[in-house]
Amino acid sequence: MNNFKVSVQETSNNAIVKFELNQFITKHQSFEFNNIDEAKASPLAQQLFYLPFVKKVYITSNFIAVERYNIVEWDDVKDEMAEQIETYLNDGGVVVEETNAPKKVPVTVYAESTPNPSVMKFVANKKIVTTLFEFTSIDDAKLSPLATELFHFPFVKSVFIDENYVSITKYDMAEWQDINIELREFIRSYIENGKDVVLPEAVDALKKSTDQLDSQFENLDDTSKEIVNILEEYVKPAVASDGGNIQFISYDAESKNVSVMLQGACSGCPSSTYTLKSGIENMLKQMLPGKVNMVEAING
Repeated sequence: MNNFKVSVQETSNNAIVKFELNQFITKHQSFEFNNIDEAKASPLAQQLFYLPFVKKVYITSNFIAVERYNIVEWDDVKDEMAEQIETYLNDGGVVVEETNAPKKVPVTVYAESTPNPSVMKFVANKKIVTTLFEFTSIDDAKLSPLATELFHFPFVKSVFIDENYVSITKYDMAEWQDINIELREFIRSYIENGKDVVLPEAVDALKKSTDQLDSQFENLDDTSKEIVNILEEYVKPAVASDGGNIQFISYDAESKNVSVMLQGACSGCPSSTYTLKSGIENMLKQMLPGKVNMVEAING
């Protein structure tokens, strides 16, 4: 059963609105249609063009952008349109006809070193997932066909997947100079062939959906919410650039201790302890005076 959810996102152009999906709707491909005749390959776009205010439709991996004519304002129609798209997809509606879609999309992947010598980051020129995932064994990678296949390489210890990259942790038995090209080409070919990086049900099954994350956040106490917001704004972008992630686990109001989980390249990184103490801990102490004594981390 399909379980698509659509959220409305405004853009810098007030004539264009994005309808973001919680899972991918194309095989890493993008399509632009200027009218209903051009949209013959896309039953979804054709349906949208029946709405008299639709001027242009742009479909990509996990969102649909629609440009409107000035006969309406988005505030009057965007929620109804989001519901229409969601219903269409959950009823099994076709986004783009396979026979009319290109079989492959050009994909490039480059390897990037990280502060952790055991981890290499493989960056694609396409968005490959809608949220982050970490798999530490082939057993817990059942919802990710890509991670499952990567674990068949004997030197792959763990797999961390974020928006447009895969961070791989290797065992010491291999050197990057010997396996780098093989892994990079494997990932590039896998994405180019339009295979599922994670299964559609993975987001909900692993409690990664927007609704689930929002619910978890709302159940936190006020100090924990402040900590999460600080980590999201000031810390996560930096660690993501290094191929990793930091995830809030808990806050003890009595001891004033914060627990976080290090994932991807941050997990087991020689410099992570220094980063944790001199960076994150000091930042939280300064931004939340009197509320934080210590930050401790567990590896993902």
